[in-house]
Amino acid sequence: MRSSARRAVRSSGARGGIAVGQGVAALLAAAGLVMTALPAAHADTAPAAAASDATPGTGTDTPSLVTGLNEQVSATAPAADAARGHLKAKAGRYHIADTSAKDLASLGTTTEKGGKETVRLQQKYKGVEVLGGQYVVRMTKKDGKRAVTGTSGNYFTELKLDTVTPKVSEKTAVERAVGAVAAQFDRGLLRAPAKGAKSAKADFTGTAGAVTILPQGSGVLTRHITVTGTDPADGSPVQQEVYIDAHSGFPVMQYSGIQTFGATGAAAGATQGAAASDPASTLPAGDELVVKGSGVRYNGQKVDINLYRDIKGSLQMIDYSRRAADSPLDGPMIATYDARGREASSASGVWPVGVKYFQPATPELGEDYTNSGAVDAHWAAGKVYDYYKNHFGRKSLDDKDGFIYSLVGVVSNGRPYNNAFWDGTKMVYGQGGGDYRTFSADTDVVGHEMTHGVVTHTANLVYAGQSGAMNEAIADYFGNAIDLEANGQSMDDPDAGLLGEDLCTTLGPRECALRDLNDGATTAKNFIGATYGGDNGGVHLNSTIFSGSLWDIRQDLGAEFADQIVYRALSAYMTPLDGFTEGRAAVVAAAKELGATKAQLKIVTRSFDAHGIVPGWEKALGVDTDTLMSKVNIYNTGVGAGGGKYAVSRSNEDGSEPYSVWLGNTSGKGRPELVSANNGDYNVYANTDGKTVVWADYGPDAVRIMARPVKGGLTKMIDGIGSNISGLVVDGDYVAYTAFNPQYGVTNVRYVNMKTGETGLVDGGRPARVSGLPSVKDGKIAYVKLAPDANGDPVLGVDVFDAATHTTTSMPVDPEVMGVGQTAITDDGVFWIEDDDVTDDGQAAVRRANLDGTNPITVTPEAGEGSLYAYSLSASDDAVNVSTILPATWWANDTMMKLYQVAPDGKGGPQRVSCNRGEQAYGDSDEGQRVVWLDGTTGYTNLVKRDRPAGKC
Repeated sequence: MRSSARRAVRSSGARGGIAVGQGVAALLAAAGLVMTALPAAHADTAPAAAASDATPGTGTDTPSLVTGLNEQVSATAPAADAARGHLKAKAGRYHIADTSAKDLASLGTTTEKGGKETVRLQQKYKGVEVLGGQYVVRMTKKDGKRAVTGTSGNYFTELKLDTVTPKVSEKTAVERAVGAVAAQFDRGLLRAPAKGAKSAKADFTGTAGAVTILPQGSGVLTRHITVTGTDPADGSPVQQEVYIDAHSGFPVMQYSGIQTFGATGAAAGATQGAAASDPASTLPAGDELVVKGSGVRYNGQKVDINLYRDIKGSLQMIDYSRRAADSPLDGPMIATYDARGREASSASGVWPVGVKYFQPATPELGEDYTNSGAVDAHWAAGKVYDYYKNHFGRKSLDDKDGFIYSLVGVVSNGRPYNNAFWDGTKMVYGQGGGDYRTFSADTDVVGHEMTHGVVTHTANLVYAGQSGAMNEAIADYFGNAIDLEANGQSMDDPDAGLLGEDLCTTLGPRECALRDLNDGATTAKNFIGATYGGDNGGVHLNSTIFSGSLWDIRQDLGAEFADQIVYRALSAYMTPLDGFTEGRAAVVAAAKELGATKAQLKIVTRSFDAHGIVPGWEKALGVDTDTLMSKVNIYNTGVGAGGGKYAVSRSNEDGSEPYSVWLGNTSGKGRPELVSANNGDYNVYANTDGKTVVWADYGPDAVRIMARPVKGGLTKMIDGIGSNISGLVVDGDYVAYTAFNPQYGVTNVRYVNMKTGETGLVDGGRPARVSGLPSVKDGKIAYVKLAPDANGDPVLGVDVFDAATHTTTSMPVDPEVMGVGQTAITDDGVFWIEDDDVTDDGQAAVRRANLDGTNPITVTPEAGEGSLYAYSLSASDDAVNVSTILPATWWANDTMMKLYQVAPDGKGGPQRVSCNRGEQAYGDSDEGQRVVWLDGTTGYTNLVKRDRPAGKC
């Protein structure tokens, strides 16, 4: 028979889906699992080719790109009013019904050389902000006249909501958002608490933001909740942007706000201003505003360092040298802080208490300032400022000469933090250790992180999916451009495209580099559909496809012209939800505006063609699986299988409808059947044993557990709970699931006897007890637990609860084990994941024992031949299917979630279930060797299956 394993996909986005698809859809469709829910603004349309051309949007009447205009507007009105006046006057072109400041709010105006003005306008609907609804109007103002030259962006004309008043309370939304994030940071395991601690629960806090409309179809009203805290596994900071459906309370979208150089560890996106508590913002002028000093970079180069001497005579690493002589207290300030030993989590979105500037004793900085990374960070920050000022006239990251802060030397759980990030207000560099130097040691890292700041204050590309990959790509492009200029390196240098190549203590540049802009990555060969837990939807994995195109343009057009084109595209054309195709259109349009010849335009388009960024590129990705259902358009919910049937949630084509549950045959024969009510709630976590279908119905006041016979009949509510649930499983008369307890911040397994109506908790539900990851068979419920021993110390284990007799049998788990994971119970045995390794390298064993705990065996070992990075599992009587995630500092395809199959006795070792390139999420065992899962290879999330493993890939 079978056992279901409803598990998350990965830590920081585990229940997210596969971020693929096009443009706006790439973020919103399923916000993770699918990327088809919202059509891209102009994903299937070639870039505008002629003067005064308009590229139509998809799913909106407003064009996504208009170029070649020369239409006069008021020269005396404020720029934003002139822009709105143009949109109103040309209503037949733009179809924007209300151009007033109430529903088309100004985000600001930037000016560039030649009288160029760029106005960014934020779409609102009945006063509520629309996520990614941003429209740009480009104008020129000279000789007393002002003219509109073009427009671009996403303005959604199909929105039609009956009300913008949430049914879900703010308190409920926060609780459900916190519960969703807590569930995602379990790393697939229930772990032992830190030594001396009585609990291993994650500590997260939710802060309610504005009510926000997701522009899917006619619009989805949500409450935006920002959840922050510390990853309990590695101590890195967590910031998750969670959107709770305002009608049902279901988390319809979630992604990390982290913006790192690499793909793991701390990151950012916080909006709390560091400057608010930073003493530099109110620093009094001393007698010596600029003190000339010097220091030695990691590479041995001696460089000039500008310092500041305060009124007490102390030197500080503050550079005021770029301030105007006639106004010494106005203008940019570059400050570098000593954050050595501070936790990365204490520096993300907040200002660490007590952190101070580096304070050298003399202007000649010694070896400690080299080894700490302070010299490189301070010197390179000045080079980045100069690059943007000299090339584009940009005044600091915010173009308002805002202060530039760098925190150097943070750690994670007291250990080296091999990463760097931008948190919306400052740069934070990890201390490094072992094979890595402090992460400010390479100029391209500093340029990369500071460019994230430039992106934030221009297009503000959302850091998830394709828009996030473009965010990374542009940071890489300019980071490398700045590195080459600052260090006098030529584009002809074979290592010119390497990033992070100078970070290693022993390895050479090519072995050390974290990315290569000359890697030749293409959409056809290298694009990877990844969950929002998997590199936040592929922001690093897929970035070199886009950055490689830009770098090719730089090699062929020359550095200066290419840099101008890319910057103009970023600052005046791109908007938050743009994907690769929109990015291509923006770069081509910017090149035309800047006077590119036909031959130069051919180089630009050829570069994108060579990397596969062409209209419809997503359709060319192939698979080795049978598709049961395509474009399911769901997030945060998986698939269940058993008895030759599957149950899965699905949304409509544009993703605007709440999810409904569908039932089908795993053989692929026949048509799937709708089994849930279309009541406006989200029907999720569907599961089946082939006889009964169960799911969770999320409503504003409760989550209802629903059940219906496969052969048809009445749908019944069998249980209800006020908080989040996960891991819903069914077999025979019994249903079990994991319930989140917001009062104690822990989870407990709850069960229901559908025949008698009996409900209960397998562990009593006391605060000191934690349970989860259940499976059920013949009235027996297997689950993992964390419970106090005789001394009151928390101990991990795996138990089997007999719901008929209310007795519990413990499996033979070593009491010193570091973590236990997903259970699967069959007719004659129990399987579970077990991590005994104190090094936390990600490898974990799959164990098995008889139902009475006897005859324990190792199905796959924790180390050596046949070992797996086991994350989750499910089982039938004939096969065990294991989902793996290879931990990695830098993402690659083989680190994505993949499926392996092994015999129940472990003989023959594991085999790959499928060789598909995309992420393989929520695998579940049917009968025999058949496996179903949600797959992102094609650019969408499809429900697929294989009847037997592929073997080796």
